[in-house]
Amino acid sequence: MTDDRTAQTLRSIAPYLADWASFQAAYHGIPGLQLAVGRRGEVFVDLAWGKANLETGEDLTSDHLFRVASHSKTFTGVLVMQLVERGKLRLDDAVGDLVPELDGSRAAGITVRELLGHQAGIIRDSSDGDFWQYHKPFLDRAEVLECVRTEGVVFEPNEHFKYTNIGYSLLGIIIERVTGKTYDQAARTAVVEPLGLTRTGTELEPARAAEYAAGHTGRITHKDARHVLPHVDTRAMAAATGWYSTALEMVRYGATHVFGDTTLISDASKRIMQREESRLVVRGKEVGRYGVGMGMGKIGDREVVGHSGGYPGHITRTYIDPVDGLVVSSLTNAVDGKAEQIAVGVIQLIDLALAAAKEGVPPVPADAPFGRFANLWGVSDVVDLGGIVHVINPRAAEPAEDALRLVVSEGRLVEEPVAGFSTVGEPVQVERDADGAVVSARIGAMTSWPVEEFRARGLSG
Repeated sequence: MTDDRTAQTLRSIAPYLADWASFQAAYHGIPGLQLAVGRRGEVFVDLAWGKANLETGEDLTSDHLFRVASHSKTFTGVLVMQLVERGKLRLDDAVGDLVPELDGSRAAGITVRELLGHQAGIIRDSSDGDFWQYHKPFLDRAEVLECVRTEGVVFEPNEHFKYTNIGYSLLGIIIERVTGKTYDQAARTAVVEPLGLTRTGTELEPARAAEYAAGHTGRITHKDARHVLPHVDTRAMAAATGWYSTALEMVRYGATHVFGDTTLISDASKRIMQREESRLVVRGKEVGRYGVGMGMGKIGDREVVGHSGGYPGHITRTYIDPVDGLVVSSLTNAVDGKAEQIAVGVIQLIDLALAAAKEGVPPVPADAPFGRFANLWGVSDVVDLGGIVHVINPRAAEPAEDALRLVVSEGRLVEEPVAGFSTVGEPVQVERDADGAVVSARIGAMTSWPVEEFRARGLSG
């Protein structure tokens, strides 16, 4: 499919992507959601839904700042690769040669590459990680180094993939040592300013306190109230988890990881960052893949890279297709936010639409009952995705898994005549009022009504 056709399809489905994501956020009781979808310089979705702060009632906007947490590792990876490109650092440099305080320690022989790929065997958060729930401050520089010296090495290098915030904090210290700047200064010069980012930075900025979306507690059960969580400085752990941004600026940053964009790093450096360094298999089951400062995965047939983030009160996820150029960033402001689920679902919907558009089927039937409908058994969206009418369950975590198509057969609108457990091949019956508005639709043998009409009717319909 040509870039023009892809962009045209994305423009056509953008309103539904925002509507579906908003429904997901509401259905799961998330306080607020930012969602941005972009591709090759064009932004298709820039959504802000819900509340920035449940206690004050402040509405969330696209400008509110989110702590993107472990997305910080991708920024740190970029900073390291820039230093490698300039000949200031090598991936096989040993920690003991770069940080004199660690010379002679058990960690001294660990390499920069092993730290970037979580293959150094370094402890995740120290033996007391209660800074994640505000029982103590995040670690400062001296505490990070002391942790690495005294308890840092859990596995031998390359024995296991072992995710580590302490290891990335150490990379921040290495960046400071090599550049002669603070981590924040190095990052602003090398990443923030070249991209013209105005709502992205390495650490909490007290002067911008009013701009941050509040974090909120999770819920043990749905009846539990949420409470606002304060933002805190992650100190020497900023390289691992301190950064803040917006969904829109994360899409702009994510685009620099697409091949052909050399704004921050070369394609050669991207190939290193995005090459599979680790495949995590636990008791025979693959549970993840990781490159160098970048997570890797597959959504449908689409190979993606990116990262998630978990900060007290903010859960975030950004996916990048480094070949096609698609970037999706989903930011939520609760400990149990569904950022991952929403980002995956958006990509699935996009790929449903692109697959349909590629088929070049006949025009969408004029009598298709577009809209959101409900009956006793659930909710259904009837929507045009890429020129084919689809029925989507907006409650589903993975909307592509049970999506149905409606097609014209022998002059009638029917569920696509394929094998299946549902009412495949059976006709859709639509009732309209005198003005042509849909009053009800019988899809799957049961009558459904527009959502507000169903609510007004009560449970019996």
